[in-house]
Parts: sequence; C-alpha cells; structure tokens
Amino acid sequence: MPLALLALAVGAFGIGTTEFVMMGLLPDVAADLNISIPEAGHLVSAYALGVVIGAPLLAAVTARMSRRKVLIGLMVLFVAGNVLSGFAPDYHWLLAARFVSGLPHGAFFGVGAVVATTLVAPERKARSVSLMFLGLTVANVAGVPVATLMGQHMGWRATFVGVGTIGLAAIAALALLIPHDHAHAPRVGVRRELAALTSLPVWLALGTTVAGFGALFAAYSYITPMLTDAAGYADASVTLLLALFGVGATAGNLLGGRLADHSLRGTLFGGLISLVAVLALFPLLMSSAWSAALAVVLLGTAAFATGSPLQLMVMEKASSAPSLASSANQAAFNLANAGGAWIGGLAIAAGFGVTSPALAGAALAVLGLAVAGAAYTVDRRRVPASTPGRERIVASHVPRDVEAVR
Repeated sequence: MPLALLALAVGAFGIGTTEFVMMGLLPDVAADLNISIPEAGHLVSAYALGVVIGAPLLAAVTARMSRRKVLIGLMVLFVAGNVLSGFAPDYHWLLAARFVSGLPHGAFFGVGAVVATTLVAPERKARSVSLMFLGLTVANVAGVPVATLMGQHMGWRATFVGVGTIGLAAIAALALLIPHDHAHAPRVGVRRELAALTSLPVWLALGTTVAGFGALFAAYSYITPMLTDAAGYADASVTLLLALFGVGATAGNLLGGRLADHSLRGTLFGGLISLVAVLALFPLLMSSAWSAALAVVLLGTAAFATGSPLQLMVMEKASSAPSLASSANQAAFNLANAGGAWIGGLAIAAGFGVTSPALAGAALAVLGLAVAGAAYTVDRRRVPASTPGRERIVASHVPRDVEAVR
C-alpha cells in the first residue's frame, strides 16, 4: 500500500479526535464557560451540523479542482476551526468554531476515499479505503483518551490547539505524499455531480448507511449507563472499555476492507447480520462484567466491518460523481449518529430499561438489511441477466472517472 494512504490516515486521525473528544470535555467546558451540561451538549450538535452541511456543499463546489489541493484546503479549514475553538472567548464563539471544525469532515473523507482508490490496484480498493478510515478508529483508541487527559490537566483549550497541530502534520503529509498525477479531478461540474444524487440506487445506498450506523449509535450513545448500571462497572473503568470499542472498530475496519475486495455485497450483508446478532444479545451480555467487555469489542467489530463496503457501494452507484456521493455518505453517517441516539433515548424514556437502546439498534440494523436488499433487487432489475458477475458490486468499477485518470 502506498505511503500516500498514511497522509489520509493522519488527517482522519485528527478529525476523529476532534469529533469525539468533546464528549469527554463537556463538564470542563461547561464549568469554564459557566453554562449547563445540556448547553455544552449543543457543541456536539454544532459539529455534526457542520458535517451534514459541509460534506455535500464543499464536495460540490470543489468538483472541478485538483483533489490534492482540495484535501489540503480542507485540512487548513480544519486547523482554523480547532484553533478558533481553543481561543473562543465565550460560548457562542465556541459554538460557531465547532460548526466550522465540522465543515471539512465529510468532504475530507469523501474526497479522500476517491483519492485512496486511485492509488492502488482495482482489487485493493476496499482495503485502501479501510486504511484511510484506520485513522478514525485509532483516534478512538488513542487520540480521544490522550486528548481528554490533556484537557483535564492543561485545560480544554489546550486540547483543541493540540488537535490543530495534528491538522498541520496532516497538511505536511498530504503535500509531501499525495502524488500530483493521481489526484486531479475530471471536469465534471456541479450540475453533473448533483444529478448523480437523483438516482434511486444512490439513495438506497445512503439509506443503508443511515439505518446501519443508526443501529450502532442507538446503543453506543448509551453504552456508559449500560456498563455501569447493568454490568456493574465503576465509572473509572468506562474509559478503558471505550478503548476496547476502538480496538474492535479497528479490527472490524481492517477485516471489512480485506473481505470487501473479494465480495463487497457479501461483506456488507455479513456485517449487518452480525450487527443484528450482537445488538440482540446485548441485554444478555450486559449481565456480567466479562461478557459486557466482550460485547463492546464485538459491537465495534461488527459495525465498522460495514464501513468500507458502504463507502464503496455509494461511490459505485454514483460513478459519474464519486466525490459528492462519497461526501454525502459521510453526512449520512452523522445523521445516523443523531437519529440513532434519539431512537435509543426513546426506548429508555418509554421505560424499557437501560439496555433497551441495543434492541432498538437491532431493529434499525434489520431495517438496514431490508434497504440493502432493496438496493440489490434494483440492481438485478437494471443489469441484464446475461451480464457476468451481476450478483455482486465489483470494486474495480469504483469510480469510472478514476480509471480514466489512471
């Protein structure tokens, strides 16, 4: 695998750290700015809103630019947002800075996924995307805990300035390692990019992402009360258990990328079925400490095994505009985050118990399977019966314009 993927992974590491570190810093930020915890929670929402708005918008307006320059420009915006967060004089300025920090998130992963697939042979495209996402999963293992400790001992402002330095390292890596001749975008134009999103298969692929990862976040958003109230862990043990989730997510991401290069559709269905099984067994697994720890690892593994297949499926469905579709998929991930957490909260509010969000997540994973099945049915109707290999989405077809560049 080329070293250029390392540059993408460094950027992904910084983005993953800044996205999730706010959860651990909420009490410190609330106390320092003299706001309530729910008000501080809006800082998480502001970042997610920036992702949802920035992902398709920035991908569309940069469609005709060199992808290498786009990636560097997105990391410049990322650095600016985090430095502004570190020096924000009050709550409202911090809210705006967090929104700015979220703007480049989706477009970076979207454009980065397209660039990653141009750097390798067709049979390794899923693996290349998984290696870029490796930065995101490793951020949950190392970046977030270290950044949280930094904020607790040096102040939350130091954390965001520190994350900004990761962004500077990513800019240097992108400038040095991304080849000039691999990162130029074809002359697509905004209209053609937007037209690609009118396709039913694209929306079915995005719907699979929303339902599938909504299943994850329905449970993961409430993993702390599950571990403390149901499994009996002390509050101090939760950080280590969340790191175990990151380990599982890293393993699932790498496994999903490797398997998807052999069978994209099979890996996607297998991952979703595994997610249904893990979430359905969650209440039982939360009955003891050792099985709860196992459940956390399995949840990360099953969920993130579907990450690379979902990203490539969306890119294949919109082969004429892969950057925009890939970025839109990142917006779908964040909608899944918000929607899954909301649905999990409804289950608890209805009085079904602290582990009930996992069962709600299992239902969402079943919905994801149904949407993926519908996408498969549409594919079969669109592809003539005589076409070889119609039963699976071939990764080497992602995307057509990239093959022209190669």
